[in-house]
Amino acid sequence: MTTNLETLPAADKKSAGAGKPTNHRKPRESRGTLAFSRAQRTKSLVKHAILILAGGLMIYPLLWMVVSSLRPNELIFREPGLWLESLEMSNYTSGWSALTHPFGHYMINSAVVVIGSILGNLISCSMAAYAFARLQFTGKKLFFGIMLLTIMLPFHVIIVPQYILFSQIGWVNTFWPLIVPKLLATDAFFVFLMVQFIRGIPKELDEAARIDGAGHPRIFLRVILPLMVPALATTTIFTFIWTWNDFFGALIYLTDPDMFTVPVALRAFVDSQSATSWGSLFAMSIVSLLPVFLVFLFGQRFLIKGIATTGIK
Repeated sequence: MTTNLETLPAADKKSAGAGKPTNHRKPRESRGTLAFSRAQRTKSLVKHAILILAGGLMIYPLLWMVVSSLRPNELIFREPGLWLESLEMSNYTSGWSALTHPFGHYMINSAVVVIGSILGNLISCSMAAYAFARLQFTGKKLFFGIMLLTIMLPFHVIIVPQYILFSQIGWVNTFWPLIVPKLLATDAFFVFLMVQFIRGIPKELDEAARIDGAGHPRIFLRVILPLMVPALATTTIFTFIWTWNDFFGALIYLTDPDMFTVPVALRAFVDSQSATSWGSLFAMSIVSLLPVFLVFLFGQRFLIKGIATTGIK
């Protein structure tokens, strides 16, 4: 006996068809969503392609200099590609002793200037920043504004009066003209960076220390300074890189070959009177880049944290 579903009541039809499988289809994405997804993928691919191309263009000169330092001098410009048939290490040995002193002598000179500049900036800029961020005195906003204006003042504008002053003092051909200005908080960028950092430190910490009988020197040394490690690390890294690579200041004040720093010593490899040993120049340029590379490699974590916590972009 067969049962006709059409003659059954609605409830019976439902129970009779309950055992039959049903097809549940997932909702299809709209064409607009698919088009938007494709556009986003295309945009991302184009953006990454441009970044890769730009990165390649920026790093190519450095790679070419590394490869050229491993080539014989006569093949550097004859074979300008990045392919090396053989490694030539003689450029490093000859370049190290090509000048009046071994190249390590000039690296030591640069290290002396760098260490003095770092200590000067850390001490003077942190004290000036604490004064602007925490102390109240007449003309505070005016002096702070003048300090910020000095950031826009090129170094080349003040080099002539500075040279006259240091020449009269007798400091030409010494490291003092490169170090002493750092002891006077002349790098306004670092003062501004530290001011922004100190303003982010709660003043309740100062008030708690003041209740315990601490004055400004003790608050600065015991409370503020330990919390300024990211800003101090950022100042150290930037000062190291800028001072190590400073060519103009060292060229003006240091005329004695015994006092040359690394950038001025590299300039001595280029001789207009005779053939320039490009291989030795490139080799010593790579050697001079190593300290900067290592400092940035191991200090980039503090650098990023210091910039992020000061709100500077």
